[in-house]
Amino acid sequence: MTTANTSSIWGTLFRKPVAWHQQVASKWAKTPFFSGIPLKEIEKLSKNMHLRTFQADEYIFHNGDQGAGAAIILSGEIEIRVKKTVLAQLSEGDFFGEVSLVLDERRTADAIALTNCELAFFLRPELEEWTQRVPHHASKLTTNLARVLAHRLLHANQLLAQRRSR
Repeated sequence: MTTANTSSIWGTLFRKPVAWHQQVASKWAKTPFFSGIPLKEIEKLSKNMHLRTFQADEYIFHNGDQGAGAAIILSGEIEIRVKKTVLAQLSEGDFFGEVSLVLDERRTADAIALTNCELAFFLRPELEEWTQRVPHHASKLTTNLARVLAHRLLHANQLLAQRRSR
């Protein structure tokens, strides 16, 4: 086999689909996380995100793993659980793990693929670099992130209050 063929094979093997970042950006743009941020800016950011596929029943992360960032579901379904308690079932377009964009802490739940899944990960270092490069849009994202986290905290408090009243 010639060198040209070998490099062509390797290039094909590791090449991301041409419009993959546009698909990722389109999914993120529909979330409250990126509300008010231009699609072109989300596309630029998406080029640095990491695509991963998971098989059904495969753990995406375990409770206690070091968190590094958030993920959006491009296809498939996942479940977030603590021990045997299901906290959420998520599907295409949903995102999770956003606390790890803010805190350098361990995961507080398991994330498990219910079906074959494709995810795009937005890691803390990418957010930090983007914050330096485009502080105006990054400021909007951090405000959005605070709203998402506050909403999820309110929802968790409501669930706890319901359990206590039983």
